[in-house]
Amino acid sequence: MIPWLEGDAPFPPLEQALEEPNGLLAAGGELSAPRLLRAYRQGIFPWFSEHQPVLWWSPDPRMVLFPEEFRLTRSLQKTLRNADYQVRLDSAFHQVIAACAQTPRPGQDGTWITDEIRHAYGALHELGLAHSVETWVEGELVGGLYGVALGCMFYGESMFARRRDASKIAFAHLVRYLQQEGFAMIDCQMKTGHLASLGAREIPRRDFIARLQELIALPPRSGGRGPWQSDGACGSWKG
Repeated sequence: MIPWLEGDAPFPPLEQALEEPNGLLAAGGELSAPRLLRAYRQGIFPWFSEHQPVLWWSPDPRMVLFPEEFRLTRSLQKTLRNADYQVRLDSAFHQVIAACAQTPRPGQDGTWITDEIRHAYGALHELGLAHSVETWVEGELVGGLYGVALGCMFYGESMFARRRDASKIAFAHLVRYLQQEGFAMIDCQMKTGHLASLGAREIPRRDFIARLQELIALPPRSGGRGPWQSDGACGSWKG
């Protein structure tokens, strides 16, 4: 059994998370910005479907990507050098999260990005803590991703693509931006073949938490919370 969180009750110790399903820690509690921030600082994230209570997770092992281990394939590098796209930061956060909610996922019936999730992460975006990276072609949003940044730690949440490699383009620019800002780890949460193909790997939860605590205490090079700045666009890929 997992504990039920009432009101502002604290999360249980991570060691109490179930082994099957891997990492299920608790249920209940409101999905507010303060609750989400407490969760992320402890290595916990929400994941639930419509008509379910809020479910909180902390899997062991944890899927992460260290930016220096990002796997840039030749085909993706060729795509990145193509100048027919533009990458923007934080210019269409609500559109990105809506598109992620509408994207079918293999093995999933419906979406976990409910209206409650969209509202909660929209509140984090207003606080300057949730961000989007967007791929645009001829003024059309064709791919992107969103996540949460605390200190020099980035928590990836979801991505979508309406054209081939559109989400990978956004992800590559995210990795480059994070490296420039001094971020040292991207939380990918659960293992997928797609993430592994980009260089993500699993590490023990205890190692993830130790590194997490170091990184959330460090300020990014451009300062603290707020919209990510890129003069409106990241431009095309060079190098």
